[in-house]
Amino acid sequence: MPRLTQLDRSIAGRVAIVTGAASGMGRATAQLLADEGAKVAAMDLNEEALQAVVEEINDNGGTAHAWRLDVSDGTEINRVFADVVEQFGGLDILINNAGISTFTAIDADNYMAIWDRHISVLLTAHVRAVRAALPWLRKSDAARIVNIASTEGLGATPMGSPYTAAKTGVTGLTRSLAVELGPEGITVNCICPGPIRTGMTQAIPDEHKIIFAKRRTALKRYGEPEEVAQITVSLCMPAASYITGAVIPVDGGLMARNA
Repeated sequence: MPRLTQLDRSIAGRVAIVTGAASGMGRATAQLLADEGAKVAAMDLNEEALQAVVEEINDNGGTAHAWRLDVSDGTEINRVFADVVEQFGGLDILINNAGISTFTAIDADNYMAIWDRHISVLLTAHVRAVRAALPWLRKSDAARIVNIASTEGLGATPMGSPYTAAKTGVTGLTRSLAVELGPEGITVNCICPGPIRTGMTQAIPDEHKIIFAKRRTALKRYGEPEEVAQITVSLCMPAASYITGAVIPVDGGLMARNA
């Protein structure tokens, strides 16, 4: 009997760029994409850790290649993305995941330097990456862009204004690009992770994580990087063809709670 469903859930053979792939959610996303058969262009500043991720993927039967990339450098983004297309023959998926996080008071002496760095890495880099990827994404029959923001872009934490402003910008950028690129069939969506066990939260003592999660999340726990990656990769499927401009919290119910 013929299948009742018509849409393809496979990303096998698709080419995906993942920035910030050396650790945390980026690493989990790169691994999951490879597990599902995608060819992964993994990018990060940390070359040693990135190479370990790529070797792990390839040793497990996947296809991945490492590129060192500083996402604040527009010239490097253009060069590296062109290398990816030359090596893999195209581009279907762009995951803007690379990030930093520094909290500081508005009147701190180094505030403006921190502000400029956060806007560059967390917001302007997304724009540069999309612009660099767009010529090749337009040639794909299932082009997908997924921007990684944060629940800090939906709310706020004291002394986090550079990070919060940048992540709020990512949600706005996502919606705007979804509207602009929608007529071309390119979907643009945004994931807003909540409290996740990554390098950025590693310094928080476990007992404080437990207290926070029990008080603030519906699931009463921190999330794992793969739990974010699973939603990210779901948005990359050809079958995810009618979801665009979405801002999706993956936060254990943090944003759903009143207190």
